[in-house]
Amino acid sequence: QVQLVESGGGLVQPGGSLRLSCAASGSIFGIMGWYRQAPGKQRELVATVTRGGSTNYADSVKGRFTISRDNAQNTVYLQMNSLKPDDTAVYLCKADKLFGTSDYWGQGTQVTVSS
Repeated sequence: QVQLVESGGGLVQPGGSLRLSCAASGSIFGIMGWYRQAPGKQRELVATVTRGGSTNYADSVKGRFTISRDNAQNTVYLQMNSLKPDDTAVYLCKADKLFGTSDYWGQGTQVTVSS
């Protein structure tokens, strides 16, 4: 059974940093990534990373966020620096099965940027 467990969210002041983690289990995963959803808004891509380490970022987070992964641990990380109030959202981890077309979502972790 596939499980994705996120951690690391919380309340931070503008300009601060947080590091999110997503531990996946139950399969071998290809692309892993982070998405976010703010109240009243559609879910949007934040960043993705392939098994080989190729990354992709939303324009709004380029230069501030860094995605990385540990394939041996099936874990993906999101280092978030220079946080802004607009970054406030529920952050969700997504993992695509390496073989096949299935994808999986975590339960989400709240990130709130406020003074």
